[in-house]
Amino acid sequence: MMTHKFSIVTDKLTKRFGDFTAVDAISFKVEEGEIFGFLGANGAGKTTAMRMLTGLSLPSSGKAVVAGYDVGTDTEQVKKSIGYMSQKFSLYQDLTVGENIEFYGGIYGLHGRQLRGEADAMLMRLNLTDERRTLVNALPLGWKQKLAFSIAIIHKPKIVFLDEPTGGVDPVTRRQFWTMIYEAAESGLTIFVTTHYMDEAEYCNRIAIMVDARIEAMGQPAALKKQFDTHSMDDVFYRLARKAARTEM
Repeated sequence: MMTHKFSIVTDKLTKRFGDFTAVDAISFKVEEGEIFGFLGANGAGKTTAMRMLTGLSLPSSGKAVVAGYDVGTDTEQVKKSIGYMSQKFSLYQDLTVGENIEFYGGIYGLHGRQLRGEADAMLMRLNLTDERRTLVNALPLGWKQKLAFSIAIIHKPKIVFLDEPTGGVDPVTRRQFWTMIYEAAESGLTIFVTTHYMDEAEYCNRIAIMVDARIEAMGQPAALKKQFDTHSMDDVFYRLARKAARTEM
């Protein structure tokens, strides 16, 4: 019988702020090498959930294990085992390409010969070798995006969290970015991504949709469209999101 290895396991993960419950007892598992989409309208609780999974916020109750570490008790180990990229690309605009790589590589624990080797390989792979001394601010948006993703996984983490990474990016560049995601997943990296683009939901192996702090639907995109008797992930999302009763926390 085939056994599955999981990069993320949550069990009734909950976050409260006083009397307000931002995340209400969510439970799910993400397999190693899976591209897992995490969707929800404003106020659904997905940002708060991601903050717990990345070790930035402690759960009020329940449990989550990320890369083999408990987010409630092994926070620093969680942070060392993951990569993170936000919508703002997580790059310093007034530093050069090389300086950004050196800075973040150091944060992720890479130094000396190892860091130089990873930096050289990354720049060659991205065709940015000649741009090492170029300010990030001067790069086209698509190049910034690819650089930020590559920096987020320079330390070879087990999981990378992508928080709406393609916001404001044109469709062609978004598709190129997803090609990078596929390649990373094929190497065994687990991808946990939040997005507002329903076409991107189609690119995920599985998705979870949050409404008012709870996971209301979860599964493969094709299965969810069949469950809701529609040909569009937009329709699936809107049918669930229409029930939302609150705004972003």
